[in-house]
Amino acid sequence: MNHKEILNRLQEGNSRFVADKLEGKLQDSSRRDLLTKGQQPHTIVLSCADSRVVPELAFDAGLGELFVLRVAGNVANTSTIASIEYAVAHCGSTVIVVLGHQSCGAVTAAVAGGDNGHNLNHLLAHITPAITSAPEGSSVNEIVKVNAQKNVEALSSRSDIIGNAVASGSVKIVPAYYNLNSGKVDFI
Repeated sequence: MNHKEILNRLQEGNSRFVADKLEGKLQDSSRRDLLTKGQQPHTIVLSCADSRVVPELAFDAGLGELFVLRVAGNVANTSTIASIEYAVAHCGSTVIVVLGHQSCGAVTAAVAGGDNGHNLNHLLAHITPAITSAPEGSSVNEIVKVNAQKNVEALSSRSDIIGNAVASGSVKIVPAYYNLNSGKVDFI
């Protein structure tokens, strides 16, 4: 599938999810058996760790279709970038979706500031560029969208593997926003 076909497939799956008409395809024993030979997920999703945001369900995807990384604030840190590099270089994934979401707790904590301890402060520092880039007075949800875009940029600029794949046109990275109240994913 090309980038447009993959994005259409994701949008169609999301429409089914929103309409409560999940197909649940590619989730049986024959699919599991097929995947023992290897994986070729068409899409990588860098998503928040929030339990309310489940990319496999939101896109009505089956086993082996999505390579999902979940970390609070959907940040492109060293570990998520390395995992995405693996999927691009070794699994043949050609679309990367950076999926932010409504009412993100990590973005809310980053905006609030303060001392959250060494590890959480380190994670939240990855969200600071979105806060400083967003127009003054932006809501958390507006900053979530800026954060998704900033992480799209970080994936290309902080990784030669990803950046070269994007430059050659073999990989497309898109920011997206998940609406908690409806389940709809808006591609930004």
